Amino acid sequence: MIEIVRVEAPGDVPAYDDRAIDVALLDMNCGYANVGHDAIAGIVGEAARDLAPELDARDLRVRVLSYAVRDKLMVPDHGARRHRLYLGTGGPGHLDPRRNNAHRGTEEISEDPAWEPQLWALFDAVAADENAALYGVCHTFGLICRWSGVAEPVLRGPEKGGPMSGVGTNVLTPEALEHPWFARMAEFATPHVGVPVLDSRHYDLLPTGAMRAGARPIAFEAAVSDGIAGEALTMLEIASDSDGTPRFFAVNSHPEISDADRIAALLERMLAAGTIDRAVYEQRSSILPVLREDRSEHRLWVGRVAFTDLVRDRLARIVRG
Repeated sequence: MIEIVRVEAPGDVPAYDDRAIDVALLDMNCGYANVGHDAIAGIVGEAARDLAPELDARDLRVRVLSYAVRDKLMVPDHGARRHRLYLGTGGPGHLDPRRNNAHRGTEEISEDPAWEPQLWALFDAVAADENAALYGVCHTFGLICRWSGVAEPVLRGPEKGGPMSGVGTNVLTPEALEHPWFARMAEFATPHVGVPVLDSRHYDLLPTGAMRAGARPIAFEAAVSDGIAGEALTMLEIASDSDGTPRFFAVNSHPEISDADRIAALLERMLAAGTIDRAVYEQRSSILPVLREDRSEHRLWVGRVAFTDLVRDRLARIVRG
């Protein structure tokens, strides 16, 4: 098992250990228990187990440092070059923290926006560092869109059926179909460019018309007709390695959520550990039938390409130096 360290105050950060590979998990859940957070930690753990022989040969181990970004204002400083891999979670509320000012369940929250400039500085530093990588989902995707100026959040109104929840379709861009990494998603695209993803979002990210140098749109939400791109950006690459492997990339979906049996087991563990209560357990369990729908094999493949395999590949590169 990997070590998971929760960072809610500066004193929680463990002492630097040159034998530890510290993966930074940027928790955007603002204090709410989240299956996605634990699923991402699990992905890192599985990758570390597969790399165990190489880790042992190099006398290395993997730690996950989970930074409470929004509720405790804990944002890692990339200046120390402690982390070479950052992973960002989903989370509740508006993507502009200044718009969150009331406690109303999980849809609207109250938070101090002081973390935002720190996070923007982190994004700047990672984008500029060819030896660092960042992969994000859902809320982190929206924050990256705001930071980069590529897209802005717009509430999904009744004309779009309100919040999106369940398995939706993303349409791959021409850039994706020619991409050395993402072209693999087209194997399960129907017709040709539409791929299934697990959605859970209240906001669309609508392009501003500006595209950061080096950035590439990878997918958009499907319009009413399958295979036709809608207006909402759903996958964005900010930077890549010289071999074309994405280095800074995020999606407005939940590729970290795997098959139903694994998520059911994760929920059971969270309930037993007291991380979630029975009401949250029942609410989160309602997604299990969705995860068993007839496109699950395709969705899981897309999730691997868009997130899991990126994490595994990056961790292997770090281990091998």
